[in-house]
Amino acid sequence: MRLHAYFIIGLILVSGQYIVDSLAPALAPAPAPAPTPVPVSAPAPSPNYRLFGPAPAPGPSISASGLRVDFYDGKCENVVVDVKAIILAKTQQFFRKDSTLLPAFLRLQFHDCFVNGCDASLLISGPSTEQRAGPNETVRGYEVIEAIKAAVEAECPGVVSCADITAAITAYLLQLGGGPTYDPEMGRRDGLVSDASNVNLPSPTMTVSESAAYFASRNFTTEEMVVLLGCHTVGITHCKQFQNRLYTSSNQYDPQMDSNLRRQLESLCPENSNIDNITPLNQDITNNNTVDNTFYNQLRLDRGILPFDQALSRDPVTSDIVYKLSLNNTLFNIELAKVMLKLQAFQVLTGDEGEIREVCSEFNQNLL
Repeated sequence: MRLHAYFIIGLILVSGQYIVDSLAPALAPAPAPAPTPVPVSAPAPSPNYRLFGPAPAPGPSISASGLRVDFYDGKCENVVVDVKAIILAKTQQFFRKDSTLLPAFLRLQFHDCFVNGCDASLLISGPSTEQRAGPNETVRGYEVIEAIKAAVEAECPGVVSCADITAAITAYLLQLGGGPTYDPEMGRRDGLVSDASNVNLPSPTMTVSESAAYFASRNFTTEEMVVLLGCHTVGITHCKQFQNRLYTSSNQYDPQMDSNLRRQLESLCPENSNIDNITPLNQDITNNNTVDNTFYNQLRLDRGILPFDQALSRDPVTSDIVYKLSLNNTLFNIELAKVMLKLQAFQVLTGDEGEIREVCSEFNQNLL
């Protein structure tokens, strides 16, 4: 599964303040048995689950952003059309053909949302749009969004935004990949600006503290940062992103790396070679490209691939969070559902803001 290093750091998430108390009651201090991935058919944790406090009142979920899970109910000319069912069915078809769409869309969603909010501005094609910024040059999945948009337009023309379609596809791919099931909130509008100069995503060379400061400015916590980085349980990276950790001649040499992993990676990425092979971000051979918490166990064993990922288990600000998530796959799924809902609601356009694009890659005014 392909996952570019910028998404990796992108999911290097978040806040300046260290918060782990909300995880503590859910976990015993003693080591637990190896976690079992949650299958797609398993009962899903509610996206509104609370580790503390009473459960939310029943009824349609309405977030602080104004999004809601039933936003499109009755909105189509044919009121019985189920927009989400169309998106889910098409997403299943694409996933069966290409399971690497999961990490691709996790990356695409992050890169869209953290530049001007979740407004599908990344989908606009053109010589100076966000797609042309360095971190976005290898983002993929646009053709899937266009195909699903066309299917939705055929049943419900002029109603459903590209931003909502992108969010729903990402949510359903997470479910299909063995991760949490949550009902995606809808009601976003599509943005009217896409400018490469606005793209300011975190760098792969950031420290934990630097990334925490970056994501704190977007109101994400350190806890949420580490949860989102658990998405590195799927995806791949290239030799050039970690090769300097392998050899003593480098000032980035990592003497703590698991010796078996080092030998394996040295064979894959020879010193002073231009070979840029790929390797999974999660080196747990039992993972099988499933969204689960095994990534955290690999970090605790000094088997992280990327320098930043491995730093999460060594930095005093994040090491305890990694430890707790490594012990409890159910907790990871619950927390991942919550933080994905938060990410997908980041600085959204609603009401009369923006537009509903006819084609996801073009502003409506360009189609006149």
